[in-house]
Amino acid sequence: MQVQLAANDLACRRGMRVLFAGLSLELGAGDALHIGGANGLGKSSLLRQLAGLLPAFSGTVTRAGSLALIDERLALDEHASLSDALMFWERIDRPAAPEAAYALMQLDDLLEVPVRFLSTGQRKRASFARLLNAGCDIWLLDEPLNGLDTEAQSRVEKEIERHCKHAGGICVTASHQPIALPNKQSLSLAEYVPC
Repeated sequence: MQVQLAANDLACRRGMRVLFAGLSLELGAGDALHIGGANGLGKSSLLRQLAGLLPAFSGTVTRAGSLALIDERLALDEHASLSDALMFWERIDRPAAPEAAYALMQLDDLLEVPVRFLSTGQRKRASFARLLNAGCDIWLLDEPLNGLDTEAQSRVEKEIERHCKHAGGICVTASHQPIALPNKQSLSLAEYVPC
């Protein structure tokens, strides 16, 4: 199966306001796309449309391959220890060596801490560990570097490069921060705001 993510003439409406319209893109194995634009233009909404979580006002999205989204909604049980919260996903994703992702994201010392007590950066690192263990082909990352220190940012950028260049995956990021992406394409939502 060839990994692919495409949108054709996509539009997004929130309430009575059309955020963007006429957006098309096509990504294949090894591609990375950075979505930029001011606050409120619909970057997060676009990612949710690409993930199939938000219906398009018009246009279509097609995907081939498994998909994972990291956004501000932490998909970990706030009341569980980090270990138990991640173990829930391990039972679903069945990674071969989940501990490798925990070590890479420097979570070993945090596994017994309840998720609700983790800092923003620790939560983001936990989300990335879960992403790595899920083994998905397409990564949709909303503000992936927010809350991360310089070392963790570098680790995330290296994993994105590995995912695209060596695993043949696709990565789409929406971010205000500069991020190093392999085979980087850029899209500014400002170009798709209706007059």
